[in-house]
Amino acid sequence: MIKNLRGKALLIDPAQTKSTGFTREERELYGLRGLLPYDVAGIGKQIDRVLGSLRAKSSAIEKYIFLNALLERNQRLFYRTMIDHIEEIMPLVYTPTVGEACKEFAHIFRKPQGFYITPEDRGDIAAILKNWPEEDIRVIVVTDGERILGLGDLGASGMGIPIGKVALYVACAGIDPAQCMPVMLDVGTNNSSIREDPLYLGYPCPRIVGDAYRSLVDEFVHAVQQRFPRALIQFEDFLTPHAFEFLERYQDTVRCFNDDIQGTAAVTLAGIYSSCRITGKNFRDLNIMFLGAGSAASGAAELIVDAFCATGLTEAAAQKRLWFIDRKGLLTATSENIKPRVKAYAHEHAACSFVDAIEAIKPDVLIGATGVAGTFTETVVRKMAAVNDRPVIIALSNPTSHTECTAEQAYHWSDGRVIFASGSPFAPVQYGNRVFKSSQGNNAYIFPGIGLGVYASDARLVTQSMFLAAARILANIVSEQEIGDGAVYPALPRVREVSHAIAVAVCQVAKQEGLTDMNLPEDLDGYVRSLMYEPDY
Repeated sequence: MIKNLRGKALLIDPAQTKSTGFTREERELYGLRGLLPYDVAGIGKQIDRVLGSLRAKSSAIEKYIFLNALLERNQRLFYRTMIDHIEEIMPLVYTPTVGEACKEFAHIFRKPQGFYITPEDRGDIAAILKNWPEEDIRVIVVTDGERILGLGDLGASGMGIPIGKVALYVACAGIDPAQCMPVMLDVGTNNSSIREDPLYLGYPCPRIVGDAYRSLVDEFVHAVQQRFPRALIQFEDFLTPHAFEFLERYQDTVRCFNDDIQGTAAVTLAGIYSSCRITGKNFRDLNIMFLGAGSAASGAAELIVDAFCATGLTEAAAQKRLWFIDRKGLLTATSENIKPRVKAYAHEHAACSFVDAIEAIKPDVLIGATGVAGTFTETVVRKMAAVNDRPVIIALSNPTSHTECTAEQAYHWSDGRVIFASGSPFAPVQYGNRVFKSSQGNNAYIFPGIGLGVYASDARLVTQSMFLAAARILANIVSEQEIGDGAVYPALPRVREVSHAIAVAVCQVAKQEGLTDMNLPEDLDGYVRSLMYEPDY
């Protein structure tokens, strides 16, 4: 592990330091005598110290800053702490805290992380990518900061999202941090309050648009193919039209996917699959209603149609089982200005309000992807409970301040009968004599395993069938006890087990679809496990 470093240089290298964990022999060998306190305090004692300091912080953003500083100082200690205490740490490293961290990015900035590309780099992107110190990059998470969670255009301050996603790739799937790269396509921001902040760190101009914008994204994608030809590109938090445009533009020629579209779709489908184990309903008989028609909802609809078709339904029959609600109410064949991606779900039906649509259609599953808090009102939840013995409600929007309804609201308004999942975590809810622990439909159950599987198989492309396989794996891995407790996703501490299983399935799909030239070993389980980074001393 230790490469050509000695003394103080070794102690301050975040990837190689053990801090007080260096043994007596190592202290002698690497010129560390006198540079450390006497006690050889290994990673376990260091984790105890980290947790003590972390728990003494009074706010989530202070904890975020503390953990980010730890990552910059000692990678292995950060990731070991996160893996061993993931239920406590992940909401601080990613949603919901990362939303606040992005809003405050310029004010809490300490040390550069990731890679920034601006319009002034046009024509030089391939050249400046050589400035990145690592050679074998396998995962790139890139955003342009225009649609950060439900917070909108945050410009370069959206870099917190790729940084957080990279942390999840490492902690949840064991991809080596040296093989991951967060990227910000800083093409300006139309958020004048951010742009005019004296501390703002980004390109201080309105967003470039049209061909100027698309050609810069093109140059970036092509430059990655030259500099890091085995890298997977994950597009993250692009505005919905751009998200679909770039996915369609590159998915047949470039190793890439969009997590907001495909990752969210897979975790949503997995939750629906699991809910059937609780309700006893047949998946192919379900009616599913979406509130919102952005990238998350329409991406989920397309994958659900594929899943329905896999049960023997025709595409037309599958589409008829999906319904969409927009600001005006039920989307029907006579609605105006229908978005192209949801037109197939605009069926013949009388125009009606959201609540009346629930009464008429009786959806088994209600999915929210609005980014607008409170859109699942008490009336909506009670209506779902009136037409279902066990209503399934999935509130995808995050951070927590933008969720369609809280777990407490869902359980209380449904008299404790709801099967509830959400994009952000919620504390357990007491209702009557029971304590309900809702499921978090976190994309961290999906995209790290997809990335690990693409890495392991060296698949040339990322296909829809990989996400369909990932959804099935995730649903099947939920234990009988978890199902009995009303959960539709496994406990978060099992996420590395989930990622491993998904990666194996992705390898199998890559082989079946002729997407890899590798001669994959028969023991895929052992092979994938051997690739997973374990942060220990």
